[in-house]
Amino acid sequence: MQLFGLIGFPLTHSFSKKYFTDKFKELGISDKFEYDLFEIEKATEFPSLFEANPNLKGINITIPHKQSVFQYLDALDKSAEKVGAVNVVKKTDDGKFIGYNSDYYGFQRSLLEFLGTGYQVENLKALILGYGGAARAVVAALEDLGVAVQLVSRKSSDKAIDYAESKNYLESHKLIVNCSPLGTYPKTDQCPDIDYNQLNSSHFLFDLVYNPAETLFLKKGKDNGAQIKNGYDMLVYQAEKSWEIWQK
Repeated sequence: MQLFGLIGFPLTHSFSKKYFTDKFKELGISDKFEYDLFEIEKATEFPSLFEANPNLKGINITIPHKQSVFQYLDALDKSAEKVGAVNVVKKTDDGKFIGYNSDYYGFQRSLLEFLGTGYQVENLKALILGYGGAARAVVAALEDLGVAVQLVSRKSSDKAIDYAESKNYLESHKLIVNCSPLGTYPKTDQCPDIDYNQLNSSHFLFDLVYNPAETLFLKKGKDNGAQIKNGYDMLVYQAEKSWEIWQK
């Protein structure tokens, strides 16, 4: 039995466990592959986790370990290097640990599908709302596509403008990506504080949140004619990328 899993702390609801368990059943391989949750509080438990589970071939990583596991890895894929965070680790046949960032791939694939075939991505400018860990993968993916990125945060800094200033960018920046948790269930009455009245059919609103399927951010955008997309496909695609990494 080959084992895969998710590490993080705390682990409550897990998309990954359900997704992979269902996938293994559908493919008729649940007698050969298993996906489990490993709630570890400190990254120092990483080596002992693999020692205790010699059949553990790969893991997904969630908060708070996406950077603290670096010290235990033998190499990083270009995605992890660019993002500066790891959310997939593969254990090679010779016992080496390689770190990847599948959020990078998942966002890029989902975005390109959203924009549609033939869209001139390199001419696009994007506003990134919030700058936590998830935003790093989004920024790296966008910059590699040639998209100009402007960060928006609650407080302006040398890296970001604040929400009040963002109103001056909405005409030129047609892609707006919400990387903040605002609007996530159960606080569905919250949304980023941008000027939604400036939006029109030339704007693309992408929300990394997927529960609810239509956040207030997306609803307000749609009401003003913008095209909208939630984070569910990105989640699926990053999971698929994990599986591809572990199998190659």
